[in-house]
Amino acid sequence: MGDLALRTTTIPGLLVLELPVHGDNRGWFKENWQREKMVALGLPDFGPVQNNVSYNEAAGTTRGIHAEPWDKLVSVATGRIFGAWVDLREGDSFGAVFTTEIGPGQAVFVPQGVGNAYQTLEERTAYTYLVNDHWSPDASYTFLNLADETAAIDWPVPLERAELSDKDRAHPRLADVRPVPPRRTLVLGANGQLGRALRALLPDADAWGRDEFDVTDPAAYERVDWRRYGTIVNASAYTKVDEAETPQGRRDAWRVNVHAVVELAKVATRHGLTLVQVSSDYVFDGERESHPVDETFSPLGVYGQTKAAGDAVVQTVPRHYVVRTSWVVGDGPNFVATMQRLAENGVDPAVVDDQVGLLTHTSDLAREIVALVREQRPYGTYHVTSGGQPRSWFEIARDVFAEAGHDPARVTPTSTQEYGRGKQLAPRPRFSTLE
Repeated sequence: MGDLALRTTTIPGLLVLELPVHGDNRGWFKENWQREKMVALGLPDFGPVQNNVSYNEAAGTTRGIHAEPWDKLVSVATGRIFGAWVDLREGDSFGAVFTTEIGPGQAVFVPQGVGNAYQTLEERTAYTYLVNDHWSPDASYTFLNLADETAAIDWPVPLERAELSDKDRAHPRLADVRPVPPRRTLVLGANGQLGRALRALLPDADAWGRDEFDVTDPAAYERVDWRRYGTIVNASAYTKVDEAETPQGRRDAWRVNVHAVVELAKVATRHGLTLVQVSSDYVFDGERESHPVDETFSPLGVYGQTKAAGDAVVQTVPRHYVVRTSWVVGDGPNFVATMQRLAENGVDPAVVDDQVGLLTHTSDLAREIVALVREQRPYGTYHVTSGGQPRSWFEIARDVFAEAGHDPARVTPTSTQEYGRGKQLAPRPRFSTLE
């Protein structure tokens, strides 16, 4: 008996659970996996999908050391084991060792990339484990020799007298083990303004544009080994706000901003990935001077409707960040670049003065997205913009002219209604300021 408890070990992320075992003259009962209680204690919500049992007839049966491409929660149903774990992940803890005995009252959470081994201490021991991916013959394992001198595991039954397989006897020493690399980050929409900023901060990430990966093609998702990834940043989007109001634009916007996001959400949920969805102030109608994170969706046009639908889809993913932003400027076509070009070409523009918001530089947005993931901030919805006071497009245009060395008085104010006269424009929020 005793309370459910969790303790850390010498290997980062390897956790030991003490499980209450309720016994009487008939035997005993325990909760081997209790998601709500265990996650509350600090166990990762790792989403197990398969339960395996390894029955061992003789004491001294020894298996391992195997680092598998999934997380696992190991325990025993009957008997006792001596468990041994070696960190085979790339990083400062590579080669770290932890050992302990496990009976019915203990369980150990083993993160992906940590080598797992055990030796039975009693006959007829049933070793059980939950994993968060389905077994596949194509899965990639990393192995370490049970007798490795660097790990120097003190096996209760000497290996020369233990029962073990020829394969386990032949595994490499630590010096010859290639460390397990961390799960990769995948950036989609890598050729857009934000995609380029993310690539600058994440040079080791896989970065795919439309040519490498068509987010709207369901078959494309089946061709990817998603076990390689830990995070997907979806910077792809249909952003032609006015064209989205046309029949073809409406279909295209829904296909990219919603149907593709459904496919990404399914992949992220199935494989336990973190999904970062970049969203927009256009999910709101702009009637409030600033929009809190929990404001109800109220989009005015098709583009905003599709971004709101995408937000709702992503919020069903257990590990998700919805990052809403506004008025993005970076390396590519944007309002600031347009104003600079007009200033240099001698064009004196009329710019709306009744739409107010904050510019967001892609470098700021990319930095905050990376921080969310690296710092493992609580999953949910975040608003990210650059700093300063909210300004109208007219005021920003004048600033651009001045910074470019041109007379800001060349920019004249106009209303949204007047600017749109004779044009087919989508409705836009009056206030785009995100809290």
